[in-house]
Amino acid sequence: MHFWKRKNQISPSIEGGSLKGWFLAIRPNTLFASISPVIIGGAMAYKDHLFHLPSFLLALFGALFIQIGTNLSNDYYDFFHGIDSEKRLGPVRVTQKGIIKPESVKRGFLLSFFLAALAGIYLLIRGGLPILIIGIISIILGILYTAGPFPISYYGIAEPFVIIFFGPIAVAGTYYVQALSIKKEVIIAGFAPGFISNAILTVNNLRDINTDKESGKKSLVVRFGKRFGRMEYVFSLFMAFVIPFFLLSKTHFYHLLSCLSFVFIIPYLKIIWQDPNPIYNKLLKKTSSFLFIYSLLFSAGWIFS
Repeated sequence: MHFWKRKNQISPSIEGGSLKGWFLAIRPNTLFASISPVIIGGAMAYKDHLFHLPSFLLALFGALFIQIGTNLSNDYYDFFHGIDSEKRLGPVRVTQKGIIKPESVKRGFLLSFFLAALAGIYLLIRGGLPILIIGIISIILGILYTAGPFPISYYGIAEPFVIIFFGPIAVAGTYYVQALSIKKEVIIAGFAPGFISNAILTVNNLRDINTDKESGKKSLVVRFGKRFGRMEYVFSLFMAFVIPFFLLSKTHFYHLLSCLSFVFIIPYLKIIWQDPNPIYNKLLKKTSSFLFIYSLLFSAGWIFS
């Protein structure tokens, strides 16, 4: 399957694995899902006077490259499983379009996971067994998301993993490698970015519902329909809105500033009620940006409470 030889489908400016091709491959619009929970975990450690810069930066580096590795792995395995096709409404997939050779994409995701593991060595020395477990499971799930005999995204079971690992696990893990302890407020706060990350996934699944059906991919949206997916998106955002109120106390209240970030996403909510079309890509980007803005406001509010 020498799809990379179909030059008539490849822009000369991005053919052959150029920087622009790799930029498309890592899907930068999705990277806020890995950065945002680390920011929240760092802010909560800072508030407790336990901030440790080397651990924070390495946690950020590791989370970023796990996400990049996952994105490249998805690009590679979706191509070989026949999930991606010319009918796809989403952003360009570089393997399917022939922009980067499949073996190069494979080397790319293996290198990304290696770099994440390399960053984890120091975190492992500092944080011990909990960090080892989190790191190993995160990398394994990044690969098994679309690879292996039972890829979790193909069977409608990805949502719990996204909520947990892009939420409380990421926030608590970041806090733990700095503080070397954990508290319930950190875990509760982590569910907010987890639910927003799930909203991002839901937009993706709604946009791709038709091609997923054709290819046999059984996301929750495929299983239960568009209405379910739209309600899942709204519910995920609602949960992110209410979670800060569970953390409200006499000493912590400015983190409610995060609720102001909903002003950013509300004008785009009407898109989710439209039939799947390329405009969902705009909502996907806006939801990802919303996650980042939410995390910054939450973090700033938590520090200055």
